[in-house]
Amino acid sequence: MTKIDRTPDKSDFEHVTDWVFDLDNTLYPHHVNLFAQIDKNMTAYVAALLQMEREEARKLQKQYYLDHGTTLQGLMIHHGIDPNDFLEKAHAIDYTALTPQRELGEAIKALPGRKFIFTNGSVKHAEMTAEALGILEHFDDIFDIVAADYVPKPAQATYDKFTALKRVETTKAAMFEDLPRNLTVPKALGMQTVLLVPRNLEETVVEWWEKTGEEDHIDFVTDDLAAFLRKIIGLGKATS
Repeated sequence: MTKIDRTPDKSDFEHVTDWVFDLDNTLYPHHVNLFAQIDKNMTAYVAALLQMEREEARKLQKQYYLDHGTTLQGLMIHHGIDPNDFLEKAHAIDYTALTPQRELGEAIKALPGRKFIFTNGSVKHAEMTAEALGILEHFDDIFDIVAADYVPKPAQATYDKFTALKRVETTKAAMFEDLPRNLTVPKALGMQTVLLVPRNLEETVVEWWEKTGEEDHIDFVTDDLAAFLRKIIGLGKATS
């Protein structure tokens, strides 16, 4: 049985005392597509900064993302921009697409130990998102791109800074992410790793799993964070 087929239970996570969650497309489902607004704002920022047409700006934006981990990092390196100005404009979005997630909030609250949001975005964006989801109060702290000195995941130095600053014992931690590459370092550090994928994409995920051979650094795959957490804390199936 492959890990993708495994149903988690309490024994898989009974050692965990620190729970680390990515933000976008992890604490809310991918289909909400909140990031599309951020992506559009980043393209507009690049276009205005460099006086480019939208399509040209988008290509450069994506190239910086591929080369440097975030568009922000590329713009800082190549154009010396003010990162705070970029973050403010990139995250000027409408959060009403998000609705309170009672089930998810109850599950996060019930997790034993500390809970963190670890994001390549800003604290403000994380707070606005988690507040809209009705889960902000259940987190102990947020580690954002500013705290990381603007060096994004998956850089080893960023994980090292996070774990040192928050005093996280990595062999007693679990990390939840929507990007496979962002789980490589956590797994090497001894964390239990969980990949969040878009809903109803089991066949696609299985195909990806077989082709990439990336299962070594991913312990579990799920398309429903709330249901996954309920299983590992023994809450069982939620009732409507």
